[in-house]
Amino acid sequence: MTKPDGINLLTDTTSLSLLNGEPSANTTVKKITQLERHSKNFINRSPFCLLATSSGEGCDASPRGDAPGFVYCLDDSTLLIPERPGNRIADSMRNIISDPELGLLFLIPGRDDTLRINGRGYITDHAPYLKKLAARGKIPKLAIVVDVTEIYFHCPKAFIRSALWDVDQHMPAEELPTLGTMILEQINGEPPSKELQASIDNALDEDSRDNLY
Repeated sequence: MTKPDGINLLTDTTSLSLLNGEPSANTTVKKITQLERHSKNFINRSPFCLLATSSGEGCDASPRGDAPGFVYCLDDSTLLIPERPGNRIADSMRNIISDPELGLLFLIPGRDDTLRINGRGYITDHAPYLKKLAARGKIPKLAIVVDVTEIYFHCPKAFIRSALWDVDQHMPAEELPTLGTMILEQINGEPPSKELQASIDNALDEDSRDNLY
C-alpha cells in the first residue's frame, strides 16, 4: 500500500492499543466457542445475516436472507447456510474454497444487538443437509457448512447511532435512482434512456419475483 502524503498510518498493534485502548475483561470473556440456547435462539429468530469471506484476490461481504431460521443449527458447533439462486458470481463460495475462514453477523429486525460468529466454511451438495434447508418446496443445490470457532453478542451502539430501525429516519425511495439506473450508469458512464431504464428495472423486478428459490 502506498502511504498518502501527510497521513500517519498505524502499522502495528501496539500503536493501535495505545490509541484505541484495551478491551475490558467483561468484553473478552463473552466470547464462547459453542452454540448454546441463546445463540441458537437468536439464529432461529433471525431472517438476515451478513457473510464475510476473503481470499488472495480480496474480500467480500454478502447479504443472506430468508424466513427466520433459514440458517440451520446442525449441532453445537455447526451451521448450515442455504445457497439460494443468485447472480452465479459466487464470490463468497469461491473465497471459501480458497480460504475457509469466514465471519457472520446475524440481525433481527427491531433489535439493536447482533450476534457475531466466526468459523471455517465448506461448500457441499450433501443431499441430507440440503433437504434440511428446503424452502417453499425448493431444495437448494448447494450449502455452506460452517464449523463454528467463536461466538459473541455485539453491543447495540452502531444501531442506536444509525437509528436503523426507526421508520421516521428511513430515506424516501425517490432520493436515489433505481437499482437498474445506477447499474447501467456505472457500466456505460452516462445515465440510461428512460426506455432502457424501464427495461432493466422490469427485468430486475421479474428476477426478484420469480427466481427467489
